[in-house]
Amino acid sequence: MENKTARLTVLIDPVKKQAFEDLCERQDLKPSQVVRQLIREYLQKHNVDYATKPKVSESE
Repeated sequence: MENKTARLTVLIDPVKKQAFEDLCERQDLKPSQVVRQLIREYLQKHNVDYATKPKVSESE
């Protein structure tokens, strides 16, 4: 998992938000876990490479 975090603010209809939170609770997941998974899947679907860890140079 990523070491540092950044905040993403999303505006959503309150009814959808509540339904999403209720579903997450029934699945014993935190909404942020689900959103992170959705983002990973979206990036993968569109073949976007990203690094979660800094690359270590070979000289170190």
